[in-house]
Amino acid sequence: MRVEEAGIEGVLLFVPTPHRDDRGLFTRTFDLAIGEKHCVGDFLQDSQSRSRLGTIRGMHGRGGRGEAKLVRCARGAVHDVLVDARPGSSTFGRIESFLLDDETFATLYVPPGLLHGFQALTDLADVCYRIDREHDPAEDIAVRYDDTDLAIAWPRPVTAVSARDAGAGSWAQLLTTLERSP
Repeated sequence: MRVEEAGIEGVLLFVPTPHRDDRGLFTRTFDLAIGEKHCVGDFLQDSQSRSRLGTIRGMHGRGGRGEAKLVRCARGAVHDVLVDARPGSSTFGRIESFLLDDETFATLYVPPGLLHGFQALTDLADVCYRIDREHDPAEDIAVRYDDTDLAIAWPRPVTAVSARDAGAGSWAQLLTTLERSP
């Protein structure tokens, strides 16, 4: 398994080596020893979402202590986007995108304090999340997927967005909230 550092501080991309033969393929999607070597800690919860072509989920994050997650696409492909929302980070405000798909099986490590979202690029896309904390809805933060300050370049026309995501606040509003936080 190859590990690549991304442009946002603390973000890692774990890229396995699938073994393919006439039966199909086998790949290891996570290896604890490799994760620990790169300071990727314990995870408590696994979740999965299924989205249809063009659907956007995000941009979501957690306040408080934040939440680390491992994200991979088990079926299809997604355009995955991260925004560094950590005021003290050297990459604060930086946006980075990744292609996650069921061909490379890459897994993205998202450290606490980042906003995360994705758009389905295939008819169906299953995204799996491994999260290091129990979900507490009171700590949820979000920024609209089409916020003009972030100007995220989504590759496909948007076909579906949840009411929650459509009603999310702006990047400017989140910055005001972060400035008031201890």
